[in-house]
Amino acid sequence: MFEQVSRRAVVTGLLLLVPAAATPLPGSPILPPELRGLWPGRRTAVSRGARSTVAGPGTVPAERLDELARRADSAGARVSAVLGRPVRPLVVLPESGRDAARLAGGGRLDGLAAVADGRRVIVVPEAFATLNPTGRDVVLTHELTHVVAGTGGLPVWLYEGFADYVGYRDAGLPVTVAAAELAAEVRAGRLPSALPGPAAFAADGRDPDRLARAYQEAWLACRFLADRFGEGTLVGLYRAAQVAGVDRALASLGLSVATLTARWRAYVRDQLG
Repeated sequence: MFEQVSRRAVVTGLLLLVPAAATPLPGSPILPPELRGLWPGRRTAVSRGARSTVAGPGTVPAERLDELARRADSAGARVSAVLGRPVRPLVVLPESGRDAARLAGGGRLDGLAAVADGRRVIVVPEAFATLNPTGRDVVLTHELTHVVAGTGGLPVWLYEGFADYVGYRDAGLPVTVAAAELAAEVRAGRLPSALPGPAAFAADGRDPDRLARAYQEAWLACRFLADRFGEGTLVGLYRAAQVAGVDRALASLGLSVATLTARWRAYVRDQLG
């Protein structure tokens, strides 16, 4: 059973663009286990990058697979630069969101552009196609961070915030653009009171921007830790929290969740106010 961690990518600064079209690539007889048997009785089209492998059904245009392989190579390099280990991305490009949901275990993928599923990333094609090039890179890097770093035993603010930290690290976006929804709240005098928990990452029809703000709040918590203590310390804290829990990991920096929250709130106000 694959571990699944979702990334909802409907964020203002990442939207735009249309997909390309072409003819399918020939299938490859040699595929990693995670990319085999995805479409029983149908041909699998494959594109290989320098370090990545992208698979889709034979109906998916070759150019889309090739573009995704190039982006997966770049995403893998970004993740490797932070985590200090080689990364070989495995990416699945289904023909539809319904096909993506099937491959991801049948759960709802509404609003997602991609999902981390075990050792692979599954793209949700309709949502992914609405993202601009920077958005595609951020989403792939975010999901690949989940695949490589893992999420077990961690609070949601830490694993989602860390994945966004890696995703946005080299994106070149101003913080006020990447966190546009949260910036609007801060400018209106509404500062978040606590680090986002699981409920904040559930879609809420009453507040459609809440989900985007949850990711932005988590991202800025990890960005604060990297700015204050260094990127290597953030990575070390993430790994320590997986082993010993977040409270003990924070204590090694002289922090508690309460003191981190207070400093994070001040950081959010300084960055976005």
